[in-house]
Amino acid sequence: MASGRKTLFIVLIALALLGTFAALGVAVLFSLGDSDHDLSYGKSVAVVEVRGVIDVPDGIVRSLNRCRDNSSVKAVVLRVDSPGGGVAASQEIWQAVKRVREKKPVVCSMAEVAASGGYYVACACDSIVANPGSLTGSIGVIMEFPVAEELLRKVGLRFEVLKAGENKDIGSPFRQMRPAERAMLQEMIDDIHQQFIGAVAEGRGIPADSVRLLADGRVFSGKQALALRLVDTLGTLDDAIDLAGRMGGIAGRPRVTRERRRTINVLDLLAASSEALSRLERAGTRLQYRMAP
Repeated sequence: MASGRKTLFIVLIALALLGTFAALGVAVLFSLGDSDHDLSYGKSVAVVEVRGVIDVPDGIVRSLNRCRDNSSVKAVVLRVDSPGGGVAASQEIWQAVKRVREKKPVVCSMAEVAASGGYYVACACDSIVANPGSLTGSIGVIMEFPVAEELLRKVGLRFEVLKAGENKDIGSPFRQMRPAERAMLQEMIDDIHQQFIGAVAEGRGIPADSVRLLADGRVFSGKQALALRLVDTLGTLDDAIDLAGRMGGIAGRPRVTRERRRTINVLDLLAASSEALSRLERAGTRLQYRMAP
């Protein structure tokens, strides 16, 4: 009977992992789907989307670089609909937006959610336009570790770990974290948090001490964020496009160019599966600017 329960438990765990793997694969398809802009004629405002969890920034960075280098694009609207994601991924997009701003204005348009890493990249823009009900803020850092020690003990599974370096297995799911390890990680997370606060202070022109009062991970509506100077104005995507056009010196209603995603093929499916597996392997060790679900 005990053996049957153990087998059932293992099957359930395997099914859960397969479900997670499939969900990640679908998500990766969207992040791997590179895009091209139809940026051929006349003065235009380009719309670049930051959609979903920020994990693989390469396609967004390439789109921003093309907008920067194309003389027909006079301004860019960064359309953000994201709860955030990886710290480094968010910082790469932030840097790419800053490079675009060296040549032309960039306006952020917040959709449903532009929180944590989504807000981080917004702070690189010249101006931020939010809907009254957009969710934003969540200025904080999170790092999560599964602890399966008790569960493994119940099914009779044990891991032996050989290591060189006292902290080499820090964050291991096979044992409880020691106080010294927790303090070490907290110090690192606090440093990453200060980087976020500094980016907000720089981008919004708000003293770091004032930002720190809001940087406890809480989420704001667009209307609340306006009162706190975290955004510049309330409006729609069309309002952001009009603003970007004026800032780029375009008279009247600007012509808009948008991302055109290429067709996903079998090679993309294979790449997505590989990337999803890689994400599962590193899931417990990632620093994230991400709004908690």
